[in-house]
Amino acid sequence: MSSTPATVSSPSLKHLPVSLFAAVMGVGGLGLSYRRASLVWGWPPAIGLWLSLLAGVIYLIIAGAYLTKAIRYPETVRAELQNPFAMTFAPAITVGMLIVATGLAEAAPALASVLWWTGAVAHLAITVGVLNAWMTRADIGVAQVTPAWFIPVVGNVITPLAAARVGSVEVGWLAFGVGLGFWVALLPLVGFRLVLAEQPMPQKLWPSLAILIAPPAIALLSLQALTGDFSVTGRVLWAMALAFTALLLVAVPRLRTVPFGVPAWAYTFPLTAVASAAIAVDGATGAVGYRVLALVLIVLATVVVTVVGIRTLDAVLRRRLFLPE
Repeated sequence: MSSTPATVSSPSLKHLPVSLFAAVMGVGGLGLSYRRASLVWGWPPAIGLWLSLLAGVIYLIIAGAYLTKAIRYPETVRAELQNPFAMTFAPAITVGMLIVATGLAEAAPALASVLWWTGAVAHLAITVGVLNAWMTRADIGVAQVTPAWFIPVVGNVITPLAAARVGSVEVGWLAFGVGLGFWVALLPLVGFRLVLAEQPMPQKLWPSLAILIAPPAIALLSLQALTGDFSVTGRVLWAMALAFTALLLVAVPRLRTVPFGVPAWAYTFPLTAVASAAIAVDGATGAVGYRVLALVLIVLATVVVTVVGIRTLDAVLRRRLFLPE
């Protein structure tokens, strides 16, 4: 008998978290980093393409598993999507779609266009829905705020990356404005939560600290994609991305105490994003030291994605990952 049906029907499927779509973001983001390296440094483009294809395969696997969960355990899925913490990770479904679309824009433009339009429009709709929930639900307050709040709203800044190639530049600008505007609006709230709130963030969610890196790093890349220039705003965004990267590195001793689980994928996409930004800045400025920094960051991102991926696969095979909260 094949082991696949047994795995799919396993009770652990009931506890498969929607946040696992962050794996698509991590692997796909690494593909975009290597694609950027091929454009700026002349590295083989096949590396980025294969990673983007792998991200697409991972997306299909997770989407199939989560759809099966929704069919078999609809009440569990409804509860998860209503949970103040889990609901902020659910938009990784559309973000992952946009990342795969960007990675496949040259190799499969027709498919990439379908994915891009679906992801772009759906994510804007999700932004409105999540904002409405934040403003109207009594069970959502400061204690529920985490850096993952950037995913549903600031995730829109990913849309412009492939807008000119497989989508619409106007829609790209619209998404960029929404994403960047809400990043500026939410950053003080998230900062207050992390620094001054009386109730500390649960240890399991500490890896979400890495998410602080992604908005300015991706916004820099999207602004460059829309304007073709590395502007003053781009330099400010680059400085912010570096500052949050330094903050993450300083927090490593504390983060190492967090038991491994799906939240570890929160490290991956932000590190690939800042690696891509560093490569773009090196290409735009040629400033001394940026090439070395970009190389260090892409190596770091590669190692982190690989290690988290291997540990996740091992935990899945040992049935130690998808457990009740």
